[in-house]
Amino acid sequence: MKKTLLSVAAATVFTSVPVLVHAEDANPLSFNVSLTTDYRYRGISQSRLKPALQAGADYALPNGFYVGTWGSTIRWIKDAGTIVGVDTGSAPVEIDFYGGYKGEIQKDFTYDIGLLQYWYPGNHLANIAKNANTLEIYGALTYGPVTVKYSHSLTPLFGAVTSAGDSKGSGYLDVSASFDAGSGFTIAPHIGHQKVKNWSDGSYTDYSLTVSKDAAGFTWSAAVVGTDAKHDPNAVFAYPSPSGKNLGRNGLVLAVKKTF
Repeated sequence: MKKTLLSVAAATVFTSVPVLVHAEDANPLSFNVSLTTDYRYRGISQSRLKPALQAGADYALPNGFYVGTWGSTIRWIKDAGTIVGVDTGSAPVEIDFYGGYKGEIQKDFTYDIGLLQYWYPGNHLANIAKNANTLEIYGALTYGPVTVKYSHSLTPLFGAVTSAGDSKGSGYLDVSASFDAGSGFTIAPHIGHQKVKNWSDGSYTDYSLTVSKDAAGFTWSAAVVGTDAKHDPNAVFAYPSPSGKNLGRNGLVLAVKKTF
């Protein structure tokens, strides 16, 4: 193949970028742990369509600044070596570090800007492409229940590179919302578009609809997730598993999360 095929790393129902509370309203330090039937990042499975364990911590300062970390078990880096035939390392986990500032423009209208570093300890993806570790800058506007966000990669996107060049400067634009449906239920629709620089076949749109409920001290959720990630009539997918399954296919993702 002319292009190096790498599964774009990284949301499941629980995204690695935090949903923060104002420090004056609650304890500024919070932790979360979750179990999901499939770790989907921007619609693409990072866990080979299998379960993943995830956890994170956030600290929000009273002045609007925040920092945090989040991690998940993954399989895609080890699988990349299986697909391409060289040693890409094991890298069984993804660990994210982020920091930023969240402020209010007016009532019910807020903004959020920050940096997010994706780290894959033990990855050797530079053996065939670029290092999988990726730095993104992001900005978001939220009005009422709706959030519009743009993320821009300052390094090659999760190691992706083709004969046309690397993927530094790739962008992801998404729109999401969260609606209180009563009785503890929340409905969250989402649509996003990942543009991978110098790899048009790797660009795609993802979508999801999540229903969640707080019960017994946990958040339980079910999400229908899918993408239009490209594949040809012979089922050669842009994001395949080692066995040839489409990692961006439509699916149902179940999850349970505890925040404390």
